[in-house]
Amino acid sequence: MRAPARARSAGLVVVAACLGLITSCGGDGDGGSARPEPSVSRPTVEPAHTAAYEAGWREGKRIFEDGGKGAAVREVVWGGCVRRSLTARPREVVDKDRGAWVLGCEQGVGSGADRHPPTGPVTRRVPDPDLLRRFRSWAAAQGERQSARDAGRVVLVHLGTHDYDVELACACTAGSAKDDARRLADAFATWWDGDDGDGTAWNLVVTDPTGQRLFTRALG
Repeated sequence: MRAPARARSAGLVVVAACLGLITSCGGDGDGGSARPEPSVSRPTVEPAHTAAYEAGWREGKRIFEDGGKGAAVREVVWGGCVRRSLTARPREVVDKDRGAWVLGCEQGVGSGADRHPPTGPVTRRVPDPDLLRRFRSWAAAQGERQSARDAGRVVLVHLGTHDYDVELACACTAGSAKDDARRLADAFATWWDGDDGDGTAWNLVVTDPTGQRLFTRALG
């Protein structure tokens, strides 16, 4: 027997109301809790000093495995890690904090190998206009007038608490840049003559005016 029309209408209203409640609660029948958005993991960028330190550490461990305890003297006492940092790869990692790379290399090559990663940048670049003035004065007096003219900005590149390099910008012409840089490096190294001051200067790095490396020469 058919239900009265009024009863059927009431039943439809109740069903519609229930469907409305389910839809408003997310349509998943979980009692009203909205489903959380999936978390999106974002890649973290490693700080420059950390990446350089880790690269230096790996190189130091490799040197120790190849050369044993004698490698530590060569790389730490005689500046091996400092010199290696000028040609170490990958350049885009090393050049961002060469001091951190040297630190990692020296710690990695040690037989005990205690890791003490830096908590911040290690390399410090300090302009030294007085050093430039004194070199220019000496070069002019010694007949090295071209070197005196070519010598530009001088920056001391501190690679830690004791070791540093001298960076000398050369106002070299494009056609003879390599020869000019070599001549300038020879004159500067003669004038320097092992005078390290506070710390040990290991390398002279001659660059063009934009900072691109043209020539390197050992100082220590």
